[in-house]
Amino acid sequence: MTYNRKVLANGLRVITIPMPSFESVTVLVMAGAGSRYENRKNSGISHFLEHMAFKGTNNRPTALDISSLIDGMGGEFNAFTGKETTGYYIKSAKNKMETSIDVLSDMLLNSKFDPDEIEKEKGVIIEEINLYEDMPARKIGDIYEQLLYGDTPMGWDIAGDKDIIRSITRADFLTYLGELYSASNVTVVVAGGIESEKAYSLVDKYFSPMKQFRTKTFEPIQEKQDTSAVLVKQKQTEQIHIALGIRTIPISSPKRYPLSVLSAILGGGMSSRLFHEVREKRGLAYYVRSSSDEYADAGTLVSTAGIDPNRVIEAVEVMIAEYAKVAKGAMHLTDEEVTRAKEFLKGHLVLDLEDSRSVSGFYAHQELLEDKIENPNDVIDQIDKVTKEELEAVGKEFFKEQTLNLAVIGNFPDGQKLEGLLKF
Repeated sequence: MTYNRKVLANGLRVITIPMPSFESVTVLVMAGAGSRYENRKNSGISHFLEHMAFKGTNNRPTALDISSLIDGMGGEFNAFTGKETTGYYIKSAKNKMETSIDVLSDMLLNSKFDPDEIEKEKGVIIEEINLYEDMPARKIGDIYEQLLYGDTPMGWDIAGDKDIIRSITRADFLTYLGELYSASNVTVVVAGGIESEKAYSLVDKYFSPMKQFRTKTFEPIQEKQDTSAVLVKQKQTEQIHIALGIRTIPISSPKRYPLSVLSAILGGGMSSRLFHEVREKRGLAYYVRSSSDEYADAGTLVSTAGIDPNRVIEAVEVMIAEYAKVAKGAMHLTDEEVTRAKEFLKGHLVLDLEDSRSVSGFYAHQELLEDKIENPNDVIDQIDKVTKEELEAVGKEFFKEQTLNLAVIGNFPDGQKLEGLLKF
């Protein structure tokens, strides 16, 4: 798989990925704008804006006008908001590519932000926040990052605070767009059954009016931690959900590949160490998994699990014991285990990239967040190059008792007892 990259006169970056066997095409517009660019007065506006983009433009005045057009061509459309990016996409038959580019440009350049629609959508977003509150397996990641990053934009929920959502106005959206949605802070990725030159020409046609300006920057993370920490969110649940992790590296670090393989060894599938020790051997949890996640200036390796409420202490002890082996260089890795973890990562990457939507996201995130773009084969090569010595080295470097963090959701009042467990 290869890509083509061009830059419009206004600074907007265009990436095309021809996939000749595909009858579909995904057009993804991604901006370097997410919740970490917010402040206390507009927390949640990145996500709110994503909703409002589908609520009507000057050319297509209502949400029904937009949805009817996309549904009428058999398309799929959606959007997503992260801490560092926001994306909007339409996936359709390849002969509908121009319509997709037209609609997405219209949404970003000509949204009405009708005050009545804003007021109605506030209720929708508040119910979405309520939904996630009732999904602790998903919510535990938010609580964990709240523990890591505290009362900063990186520690706040992406969906925002209900009271702040209720206060957002049309003027707030226009201000936010004027701070971050510069053409030079946006990439358009077109992936699927396309011809690159035609796709580029259409993006130029519809996005060239987008203005370029200097965008605001985010507040850097101050990672200072000299003692382990616990955060318990009290909630009546049938299962206790936990996230145990350590601080690692930003996305630009070459150590991300050894950390990804190490994460897979710990909790990357049903043969991983944590899955075997926590679920298979002791029956303490239904799910247990690990991931290595990076941002522009920080990162974490974290393991999450849904635990039997009566056996939380035992489960945390087991997980800490596995972490301690990593910290002390006592994993005793075998060639077979390392190979299995690498194949797990590579296989999931290949499976993900069978879909043009995933392909567009793969390239868009790199364009906005990384120093260079790697093709899937480049990533696979980097994974293959990871050695046992590198795995031992990153384990000793980052698995430190003083930077252990444990987040918990459930009816578990004794957080002090958990703090005593965070020791190697």
